Amino acid sequence: MVKKIIMACILSLLLPYIVTLAWTGKIEEQKKAPVITSGKKILLDRKGGQSYMDAEEYLPGVVARQMPADYGKEALRAQAIIARTYLYKKMDGQTEIKESELHMEYLEESEMKKQWGSESFVTSYQAVEEAVRSTAKTVMMYDGKLADPLFHRASTGRTRAGDENHPYLQPVDSGRDVEAEGFLTVAVFTREEFAEKINRISGEVPIKADQVPESIQIISRDEGGYVEQIQIGTRTFTGEEVQYALGLSSPSYGFEEYEGNIRAVTQGIGHGYGMSQYGARCRAEEGWTAEKILPYFYKNIVLINE
Repeated sequence: MVKKIIMACILSLLLPYIVTLAWTGKIEEQKKAPVITSGKKILLDRKGGQSYMDAEEYLPGVVARQMPADYGKEALRAQAIIARTYLYKKMDGQTEIKESELHMEYLEESEMKKQWGSESFVTSYQAVEEAVRSTAKTVMMYDGKLADPLFHRASTGRTRAGDENHPYLQPVDSGRDVEAEGFLTVAVFTREEFAEKINRISGEVPIKADQVPESIQIISRDEGGYVEQIQIGTRTFTGEEVQYALGLSSPSYGFEEYEGNIRAVTQGIGHGYGMSQYGARCRAEEGWTAEKILPYFYKNIVLINE
């Protein structure tokens, strides 16, 4: 009698697994809580539920989105440190942050496969993962605080100076950026299209189609060739305002009349501040390590383990 009772208890405990096995042919593993080894975690507050991920495990998906995986080991290591520095700065001393508060683009494994192709996926992922793992917990500091690690794909050949809040952003040569794919782009707008796009940011005084390109005047550029101030009609804009309004690849541009239309010729990819990713790639090819690349683009920073 006692044996029957014991067997009944055992069967009642095993019943869910027996049913699962009968329907699926396998026993499902119970979900395990993620192990947070770095001491910092990301709350993935996405549609369909919430879960945690260790910050170091999260970073490969970020680096994969930010830099091409074939840019080389040391360039990827530099980008991993940049991504981690930004992440830790956003966490502001806390051990946890919601993914929705990061404003970082992240690639899931399926998106990586689509981006790299199934044949290159394993090699590319290993390169990105190794970049993160080999720089674990390393961040950039300036004057005892986490730096604001601005970066861009390719400069005009020279990076830009930062403002008083970014004294570590000093102009440096990155001459081989002119070799980057997409460095020089040309866009053509009708006068009407140009005026319509600028009027979205022009305020109360609209720009008329018959005013351009004659009324366009670039007031000032910095030493890298980036537009600082530009006048169109009676309005003055920053270089970035016009860049975004027209969808140009950088604030280093010029306009000219072209067959009755307006042609915009743009150099560089991105805002030009901080590390040029293509410049980092070129220096990595020359034997530079991430530990040498980063102080080149960010003056007087130090690398520490958080």
